[in-house]
Amino acid sequence: MREIPGAWRRTAMGAGLISADASPRPTIFAEMSALAARTGAINLGQGFPDEDGPREVLDAAREAIANGVNQYPPGRGTPDLLLAISEHQRRFYGLDLDPQRNVLVTAGATEALAAALLALIDGPEDEVVVFEPYYDSYAAVVALTGARLVTVPLRWPDFQPDLDQLRAAVTDRTRVILVNDPHNPTGAVFSRELQDEVIRLADRHDAFIITDEVYEHLVFDGPHVPIATLPGAWERTLTISSCGKTFSVTGWKIGWITGPAVLVDAVLAVKQFLTYVNGAPFQPAIATGLRMSDDFFRGIARTLRDKRDLLGAGLRSAGFEVSIAAGSYFTVADAAPLGATDAADFCRALPDRVGVVAIPLTAFVTTGRRAQYATLVRFAACKRVRVLEDAVLRLGALTA
Repeated sequence: MREIPGAWRRTAMGAGLISADASPRPTIFAEMSALAARTGAINLGQGFPDEDGPREVLDAAREAIANGVNQYPPGRGTPDLLLAISEHQRRFYGLDLDPQRNVLVTAGATEALAAALLALIDGPEDEVVVFEPYYDSYAAVVALTGARLVTVPLRWPDFQPDLDQLRAAVTDRTRVILVNDPHNPTGAVFSRELQDEVIRLADRHDAFIITDEVYEHLVFDGPHVPIATLPGAWERTLTISSCGKTFSVTGWKIGWITGPAVLVDAVLAVKQFLTYVNGAPFQPAIATGLRMSDDFFRGIARTLRDKRDLLGAGLRSAGFEVSIAAGSYFTVADAAPLGATDAADFCRALPDRVGVVAIPLTAFVTTGRRAQYATLVRFAACKRVRVLEDAVLRLGALTA
């Protein structure tokens, strides 16, 4: 068959999914999940919970389906979910949003990100600055837009950047500074100093800020602080979040983007021709979830912090060096003390060696920086306690 032209190729290349023979290859998540299925290993690779979310949220979805909420919702989202999102932003962050102008419901955070970048990027001269390692869809979507990806490395073990490197990366060509906080895949929470510098640089170079805050309620020490709440940020910032991580319903794909009306309208102009709308019966369920008590939101952070500690202690006992995550589902560990020289090879062998699946951090970096993260491995703590205990027991065999 002849070579198929089109934007798919640069998208796949951006995500590092073109093999040596120029054919597309599966993501690392698909590869490792297949390994888990073949070997019966415990999958601590992909970041999805193995427990359902709160009963109130699940019951609200069932009720909506039973009551006929099964057709297209309004293009911006159902009015009650738009209101619930605006109430949430006021309740937790003091942001006063017009639900009809400053909020847009999307098919998860991934669509919100894609629609925002497609809306704001104007051509191949534009650049998007991200922190590296980065969530894999960032590079793919930036490549799809035709823009250039510019990365700023995060440094082991706390995964904070060098601000001088950030300053060097942001120029007048920068159209977007993309900030994922709390950070996937590293578990970092960025400092106020870094946030302030992002705002200063965006203002100096007339760039937009897009923030991916899907782990906003999974910060372990202190409250989450959105960049949009800080002085000088609001007018140039789009904030993305979603229901999946907060309510353990990653398959529902209900996300949202908030910001100044003129920016949200620009995103809507693109988003309406991607999925148009989605998840009608799930939208009232997420509105229910966003109105749950403060005890619920404190409780999910506390529970995941305990799981982080359980996993981290087990990884140390198994011989890894461990970075202490400040938020998110994930813990990064260095396998070099166990003799590893290549995280991808280590992870491919791990299911057969001890029956656990993890993800090499090199799956989230550009080719030129692989050496900086060569032996680092990401583990997901968002599993039942007994599953984590079993995984820790299995990992102990690495030093037996």
